[in-house]
Amino acid sequence: MFENHVSPWMNEELHIMRDAVRKFLAREFVPNLPRWEKQGFIDREAWYKAGEAGILCASIPEQYGGGGGNFRHEMVLVEEMAYARMGGFGNGVHSGIVAHYINSYGTEAQKQKWLPKMATGDLVSAIAMTEPGTGSDLQSVATTALRDEDFYRLNGQKTFLTNGQTANLICVVAKTDPTESAKGISLIMVETDGAEGFSRGRNLEKLGMKSQDTSEVFFDNVAVPTDNLLGSAEGKGFVQLMQQLPQERLIIAAGACAAMETALRLTADYVKERKAFGKRILDFQNTQFKLAERYTEARLARIFVDDCAMRLAEGRLDETTAAMAKWWTTQKQCEIVDECLQFFGGYGYMLEYPIARMYADSRIQKIYGGTNEIMKMLIAREI
Repeated sequence: MFENHVSPWMNEELHIMRDAVRKFLAREFVPNLPRWEKQGFIDREAWYKAGEAGILCASIPEQYGGGGGNFRHEMVLVEEMAYARMGGFGNGVHSGIVAHYINSYGTEAQKQKWLPKMATGDLVSAIAMTEPGTGSDLQSVATTALRDEDFYRLNGQKTFLTNGQTANLICVVAKTDPTESAKGISLIMVETDGAEGFSRGRNLEKLGMKSQDTSEVFFDNVAVPTDNLLGSAEGKGFVQLMQQLPQERLIIAAGACAAMETALRLTADYVKERKAFGKRILDFQNTQFKLAERYTEARLARIFVDDCAMRLAEGRLDETTAAMAKWWTTQKQCEIVDECLQFFGGYGYMLEYPIARMYADSRIQKIYGGTNEIMKMLIAREI
C-alpha cells in the first residue's frame, strides 16, 4: 500500500540515491545488526564505510567534503535507516544536526577543519545537551565554559549522548556566563582525543536502541581553545539551538513515519499467513478495521511530514509546525507499533521478532528532541 505513495519532494536523483543506500545497508549493516545489538555499539569501521559510500554529511556543501545535497537527501537516509531498523547508527545526530551547527555558525577555518573529516568518518560527532539534573530546560544547564586567556575551562557533566562512546568531536551546550540564563549559553566544540580532564562513563543500558552507544561524559577543567566557540560571540548558543531544532525534530518525525510503515508491512504479512479458529487473522473484521485505521494514520503522518520536508528544504518550516510533526508522529508510532505487536500474540513479545524490538525502540521517540509535552507547550503559545 505504501509503495503507491511517491513523496512530492522525491526526484530521479533521490530515487537513485535511495536504491544505492538500501543496497549498501543490506550488504554492510543489516547482517551485523544482531552482533551490534549484543555488544551495545556499532563498529567504528562502519563509520568509515558509510563515509566511503557518501552517506555521511550528505547535505553539507561539496567544498567541505559533503554530498552537496539538502534536507531531502537527509530524509532519504533517515527513512532507509528506519526501514532497515538501523536506528542505532547515529548519523541523524552526526550529519543532520552537528554538521549543520558547524556549517551554519562555524568560521571558515572551523568548517575546513571539521566537516571534511566528519564526511569521511574520521571524526564522529555528538551533541551534549542533557545533564543529570536538566533535560528539556536547556536554559538551566550547569556545565560552564569560563574563559582563561586563550582557552575555556570546561567543567560539568552531560548524559544521554548518542554516539557517546564513539564520538571524538562533541558540541557542548555550556554557560559562558553563569549569571545569565538563555543569554549565557554558548556552543563549544570539544575535540576529545587527548583532551586532559575529559572522560566517558559507561555505555548506558537502555530499553531499546540496543546497537546505539549512549553515554554520559565528564569535563574536569578541560582546556578548550576559544577558537572552538561556534558563532561570532559568546551567548549565542540558545538562539542557535532554537534555529536548528525544527530540522532535528523533523528528522525524528521522518523516522517515525518509516517505523510506522515498517511495522504495518510486517504485520500485514503476518496476519495473511497466521491462522486462528480455522481462518487467517486478516479475515477477522476486528483485524481489518484496526489495520484500516492504522494505515490511514500512517498515510496522514506521511503526507504531513512530506509537506514539512518541502517547507524545510525551502527554509519555510516554522518551529510550531515542526513541534506538531514531532509529537504527533511519535505518538502515533508508539500506538501503531503497540497495536501491531498485539496481532502477533505471544510471538510479538519475543525479541527474535522484529516487532518486539521495534516496540522497545519506539518509546524514546516521545522523549528526545524535546519531550512531547514540551512540543504541546510550544504549540499552545501560538494559540
